[in-house]
Amino acid sequence: MSKKISSTHQADFNELYKMIVQAKTKIFHKINQSLIKLYWSVGQFVSQKVDNAGWGKSVVEELAHYLSSKAPNSKGFSARNIWRMKQFFEMYQAHENLSAILTEITWTNHLHIMSKTKSLEEKEFYLKLAMKQHYSERDFARIIDSGTYERTIIANKKLSAALTEFPKPTENLFKDIYLFDFIEISENHHEFELRKGLINHLSKFLMEMGPDFSVMGEEYIVQVGNKDFRIDLLMHHRSLNCLVAIELKSTEFKPAHLGQLQFYLEALDRDVKKPHENPSIGILICKTKDDEIVKYAMNRHLSPTMIAEYETKLINKTLLQKKIHELTEILQFDDDISNNVLNEEVI
Repeated sequence: MSKKISSTHQADFNELYKMIVQAKTKIFHKINQSLIKLYWSVGQFVSQKVDNAGWGKSVVEELAHYLSSKAPNSKGFSARNIWRMKQFFEMYQAHENLSAILTEITWTNHLHIMSKTKSLEEKEFYLKLAMKQHYSERDFARIIDSGTYERTIIANKKLSAALTEFPKPTENLFKDIYLFDFIEISENHHEFELRKGLINHLSKFLMEMGPDFSVMGEEYIVQVGNKDFRIDLLMHHRSLNCLVAIELKSTEFKPAHLGQLQFYLEALDRDVKKPHENPSIGILICKTKDDEIVKYAMNRHLSPTMIAEYETKLINKTLLQKKIHELTEILQFDDDISNNVLNEEVI
């Protein structure tokens, strides 16, 4: 049975506890840095021996057995893990710009990146994300498995002019599709059910939204004239230093939705935004959207707004990769046409 702490000493005890936690965090950080540096050195050593001394599978297995006999309690130097260290070194040896990031991430999360990603760009994306957020193994695995990179890159390619010209960089901060697989909801659900589901799983919702998002209110009221209007979710983004209005639609996207969101952003900027904050951003998250209709609707829309979909089941990463490829081709085609028109005008 725990003893009740007197209110007189509560603040002092909390301060001491924070000191202990901070010290443990620093110790773990230094241990992890040393461990990653060691794995890099082992990988470099083995890689050179494979290239120059003809080391192969049998030699590495003999090495693992030798290390095991010298340090019986060490499980990190199995033949399989030694090959992974070699792969780790060879994967990043030519990219010195990533060297400072590598020691900031746990070995387990490195293994997730090495085994589940393809391009260097994708690896760098997850390295920076893991360094910034210090995810647990379980959470980080979910982030990669859910196609966070692909969904973010697709959103980057669709940023509106107002978002690309925002006072702060907005790349890699939004997703084209948000994955809400952590809530149980019927197929024919209503918007309030979706909103409640997200709030009831707040930590998972914030993880899906991405770093620096925080919730300020649910059904946040803005008053215009003599009427109250409710924003589904009002959030704040720390690095963008702005309010973010989230509107949820359990139906397909309709151009009229944009008018409603623009109205909310105007009200926020006039009556809620602080003088030091940037203009408010709107994110409209619909059940489905037709990209061509979105493109037309956004063409003359001046407010910084993102139109996205949501899914309640895991998305096939292959389909997302195909979508990136198609978008890249479309954007390249548009650029080629623009360049041709410009050249004709010059002539």
